[in-house]
Amino acid sequence: MGFKKRTTKIIDPFVIKEGENKYGCLKDRHRLDWTQQVFLSVGSEKETIGRNFNFSNLFKINLILLFFLLIILFRVGWLQIVKGEYYHDLAEGNRIRIERIEPKRGIIYDRNHQPMVRNVANFLLYFIPADLPKDEKEKEKIIERISQILGVLSPADIKTILGKIKYRSLESYQPLFIIDNIEYEKAMLLYLESDKMPGVYLSNKTRREYNLSSLSLSHILGYTSKINEKELAKTNSNYSPIDYIGKTGLENFFENELKGIVGKKQIEVDALGKEKKIINQIVGEDGHNLVLSLDINLQKKLEETINSELEKLKVKRACAIVLNPNNGEILAMIGVPSYNNNSFAKGISQKEYQELINHPDNPLFNRCISGEFPPGSTFKPIMAVAALEEKIINENTSFLSNGGLRIGEWFFPDWKVGGHGTTNVRKAIAESVNTFFYYIGGGFNNFVGLGVDNIIKYCKLFGLGEQTGIDIINESKGFLPSKEWKKTTKGERWYIGDTYHLSIGQGDISVTPLQVANYTAVFANNGSLYKPHLVSQILTSDDKKIKQVESTLIKKDFVSKENIKIVREGMRQTVVAGSARNLQSVPVPVAGKTGTAQWADKKPTHAWFTGFAPYDNPQVVITILVEQGGEGSSVAVPIAKEVLTWYFTNKAN
Repeated sequence: MGFKKRTTKIIDPFVIKEGENKYGCLKDRHRLDWTQQVFLSVGSEKETIGRNFNFSNLFKINLILLFFLLIILFRVGWLQIVKGEYYHDLAEGNRIRIERIEPKRGIIYDRNHQPMVRNVANFLLYFIPADLPKDEKEKEKIIERISQILGVLSPADIKTILGKIKYRSLESYQPLFIIDNIEYEKAMLLYLESDKMPGVYLSNKTRREYNLSSLSLSHILGYTSKINEKELAKTNSNYSPIDYIGKTGLENFFENELKGIVGKKQIEVDALGKEKKIINQIVGEDGHNLVLSLDINLQKKLEETINSELEKLKVKRACAIVLNPNNGEILAMIGVPSYNNNSFAKGISQKEYQELINHPDNPLFNRCISGEFPPGSTFKPIMAVAALEEKIINENTSFLSNGGLRIGEWFFPDWKVGGHGTTNVRKAIAESVNTFFYYIGGGFNNFVGLGVDNIIKYCKLFGLGEQTGIDIINESKGFLPSKEWKKTTKGERWYIGDTYHLSIGQGDISVTPLQVANYTAVFANNGSLYKPHLVSQILTSDDKKIKQVESTLIKKDFVSKENIKIVREGMRQTVVAGSARNLQSVPVPVAGKTGTAQWADKKPTHAWFTGFAPYDNPQVVITILVEQGGEGSSVAVPIAKEVLTWYFTNKAN
């Protein structure tokens, strides 16, 4: 389209010019209408503006219009189809909400049905960010008031929490944890005032309270605490951001059994996001209760005895396990020092937590299942049965112990100066004669021993170098050295001295106290290796049996009963005439093996004892480790004596 200037001549109708008649009419033309004449100017010419349109531009205009129309249609399709459900949820979230109905967490009992935990009221404050006032001044007033009531969070703290949420998203309709374990008086005040605070909610959840008659139960039970972002991402929407979850111990391992099934209710809310009425409701299911194999009274006695002995010795770290060798049930499991899991359940302060993790004795560490230590002479029963199985020796094979063996410039000593004289396998176990085990492990002169590969083979048969499979988290595997490992790791070849050290439970080998207790059970029960376990029954919330946890037999008769019998006799001789004679006063006959394990050149040795009773019909295995305690015979054996005496005296009554 363009604009063009044109000129028009105007005729005065009252002037007669050439070519016109006397009446003032144009020749050969029609007479002008009077209405036309009125608007003609006399004797003048005027310029006027006119239009003309270029239709070739119409295609371009249509393209532009079509482009914008397509954008609009695409946007409408995106909003309606792709994001339709999203915006529908946002809209519905303004009126209808789905709320979770929290189930009661299951209770944990000992074997005599004594409860070790209970659920107590826990007032928790949370926000629904989408319901908070859009007006910043109104929101500021709410934050200030909440901070004033709580007294432990500043307005800046609350704003920092709120700053993590993206508004205009479904996330803004999720509960945002602010604080829990609120005092009753403050909770009631918040409850009354929150009714007029949009987006502010007070929940009466529950938290765990643990009955710690024995502080070391914390390592076993573990604790629950508020779920973190990483855990929430792994749970596939089974939890909300304000839920609690088992963090350690049985609380973690049996989380699915204990937590129950969440119920749901569909509610209609008002403009403030507060519940007006329930539209629909699905009832959940309370968590299952657990019955443990633990005997709380035995646990308490064992812990008291260990603490008393540690106080005398001026040392601080020890652990002990009592288990049933006939099915793998754990009757007691002690780790010292320990911690109070109620501190974590209530919400531990950063200062308290730092004190625990920086403590030199590491009270959070479960030594029984996670600690890795050289086994010392408690390893010798495995060496003895391996040599018998491989026919390296028989029950009558004897070697002369005169203080040790010399290989070139290296000397490998007995613990007794001058040696033990002529020694067979039973005496070697009873008196813990190193020379005998040097012979059967690495050989000497013309005698060929087991060698490192055979030693490791039998270690694995007895469950070393791998987890036992106990029903609790963070179990360690221990470590079994090999020629290849030493070459790769240390850049050295394997020497005969390495085999000698391995043969007496020293060097690079490491085991957990639970592994020692478990392989001791093999000698107690004549050749069966069980998976140790803590939970014996699973019950409904009203204590009706759902499941009896059956014992798991890992392997059986992997060594001959005759050779097991020979080693058992040696372990019995340990008590009758060997390094554990102090146990003769126990009301029932005991068999066992002491151990004194070196682990550092300039620090005291670890003191071990592992054994079982009664000898003829074993009911318990007991394994004790006192870190840096010294001699096993003088430190660990007295603990075993007191506990076994108490146990069989009370059991008889």
